[in-house]
Amino acid sequence: MAARIDHVVTSGTFSLDGGTWDVDNNVWIVGDDTEAIVIDAAHDADAILAALDGRALRAIVCTHAHNDHIDAAPALAAATGARILLHPADQPLWKQTHPDHSPDGDLADGQVLTIAGTDLTVLHTPGHAPGGVCLYSADLGTVFTGDTLFQGGPGATGRSFSDFPTIVDSIREKLLTLPPETVVRTGHGDSTTIGAEAPHLQEWISRGH
Repeated sequence: MAARIDHVVTSGTFSLDGGTWDVDNNVWIVGDDTEAIVIDAAHDADAILAALDGRALRAIVCTHAHNDHIDAAPALAAATGARILLHPADQPLWKQTHPDHSPDGDLADGQVLTIAGTDLTVLHTPGHAPGGVCLYSADLGTVFTGDTLFQGGPGATGRSFSDFPTIVDSIREKLLTLPPETVVRTGHGDSTTIGAEAPHLQEWISRGH
């Protein structure tokens, strides 16, 4: 059976720079009936475990280390034995949430993760966070963008560890080069496509430089 994509929405809070906000997060599960990976273990390990439905969890992939995307990762790892993978540039953010628990492995630009016979290519897309990554699957015609790209524009860059020109460069170089029909599965909110976002992104790019 080919890999499929399951979707769980979890709710909690995002905290940074002394502020806290209520948020809903998209948790993406890619796999088949026997094995899977989780992209962003947000808020509720039990809800994610229920969606896994007994499948072997091979990895917990963090698109970045803001607390709302990683707060449930250690509990999910403890329950399943899965390794937590994070780009090393986001270690300072990770330590703000989990000072006593380190990720188990690094993500790197161009790295390929394979699950259920399906390849996911890691794209390092800093800007929202230094170690932000997206995961692109040509087989599935989709890219998981975390908080790098949303329906309507780039992720926020108004807080610590973020930079607007950097996120614009990441989107231009790593995402706008993908096929226009590629489905963009985001860290929050509705999905979109590269083609639908491209006209808006050209405006953001012109503002970024």
